[in-house]
Amino acid sequence: MATQFIYGEDHLTPTKALALSQGQMNGELTNDVQEKLKASQKHVHDIVKKQKIVYSINTGFGPLCQTIISPENTRKLQENILRSHSVGVGEPLPHEIAKLMMILKVHSLCYGYSGIAVDTVKRILWHIENDVIPIVPKQGSVGASGDLAPLAHLFLPLIGLGEVMVKGQTMRTEQMFQKFGLSKIDLGPKEGLALINGTQMIASFAIEVVERLHNCLEAADIVGALSLEAMLGSVQPFKEKLHNLRAFAGAKLVAHRLSVLLKDSELVSSHKDCKRVQDPYSLRCMPQVHGASRDAWAHMHAQLLIELNAVTDNPIIFSADETISGGNFHGQPLALPLDYCTLAASELGNISERRTYLMLEGKDGLPVLLMKDTGINSGFMIPQYTAAALVSENKSLCFPASADSIPTSVGQEDHVSMGSISARKALTVVQNLENILAVELLCAAQAFDFRRPLKSSHILEACHDVVRNKIAHADDDRLFGEDLKIAQKIIAAGELSATANQVARQNKYDLNGEFHERFRLS
Repeated sequence: MATQFIYGEDHLTPTKALALSQGQMNGELTNDVQEKLKASQKHVHDIVKKQKIVYSINTGFGPLCQTIISPENTRKLQENILRSHSVGVGEPLPHEIAKLMMILKVHSLCYGYSGIAVDTVKRILWHIENDVIPIVPKQGSVGASGDLAPLAHLFLPLIGLGEVMVKGQTMRTEQMFQKFGLSKIDLGPKEGLALINGTQMIASFAIEVVERLHNCLEAADIVGALSLEAMLGSVQPFKEKLHNLRAFAGAKLVAHRLSVLLKDSELVSSHKDCKRVQDPYSLRCMPQVHGASRDAWAHMHAQLLIELNAVTDNPIIFSADETISGGNFHGQPLALPLDYCTLAASELGNISERRTYLMLEGKDGLPVLLMKDTGINSGFMIPQYTAAALVSENKSLCFPASADSIPTSVGQEDHVSMGSISARKALTVVQNLENILAVELLCAAQAFDFRRPLKSSHILEACHDVVRNKIAHADDDRLFGEDLKIAQKIIAAGELSATANQVARQNKYDLNGEFHERFRLS
């Protein structure tokens, strides 16, 4: 991946946005982009000079769109909109989300349809590059004109107001100005609304959801394969000929991956002539269930790629003679797939917990609760409780926020997306999913040990080693909560997927098959 990104010209992806926020890629404002910004700003100034009536440039906002603003008050109007719209409540957004919001806003503004000044964009870039990130309350957006309240808080520091985070310390903007020798920006016509109209909060959460859910999907196949091996499950349900008869892309990919993950396993061979007719659904239906969640992820990813490279404020300035007041700020295109992804992540956890439960039953040669000396020891009983609690919590979060709409702006905004709520819920469910998979990983590794001296596949043995290098087999009860923290980090860091991909390459296995590009995180 390149180390430079040109705002307003290069194609932004979730991976690039995260690289920009983490300092692994540098954002650039080229002369060509600055000329586009200047041209758009000139269009706005020409509109003011000619006293042509254009929404938000020389009118009030929302239901006040019929109120005409005098030329001398057009600048004051822009500061007032930041003040009046900064009404968010609740805990602050995570630092990385607020920073992503600034990155996404800069990219959208730099297309040159928003009338923003070059100096304003440069100040936002200063915040990004110096990691001086505004404090933004997480609640208050209905996803109608985008994320009005969060974005208003995000850009209060431009006019000397609000709070920022500097090296882990919260400080008032005026203190920050003194520290860095800065002063407030004088916003010109249209700039305030350009800053607060848009879907940057929804999209920033979506970036985190897309990245972390992708990692969970990769891990779920591996953890599920470990569980299947530990329970001596069949590989027959993963045959390509079966899935060609119902050719969903996600299911075909997962079936292929499971077949490769289990390739050349002694454990598979050890029970090929057993009398078991079929496995429980949580084992044999992994392609169908994991695959459906992958299909949901692919839709979210495709929608997000469009949104990251879109102009989502209002009105759009094509020229001094052509401005369009439309609805590009509406959050619905992201709200629906985010709700879909919430359900997809929840179901991935649901089936994972069922596999965990199966491993504790004491069947097919496994000890009850995955420990030989139970009674004095509770074994792995209570980690399953944790998984069950998280699965239930996720189910309670699956009601789609986008199914609701409460009119705002005195009826001017009579249909809203509630996409910011969809986004926050989706990330919460994915975070819970990481811990549910961690419980299954802990139990699968323990159950795996009871199948010795038989070996599994090259890939699964290597993945088991990843766990055992950090978490020992348990002969007695211990602080399993500490083990779960380690297992969650293994899941969240993508260690299983990285190991599986490395071993696959070494053995010249094609782990991801024909659908790799469709389900690749870009």
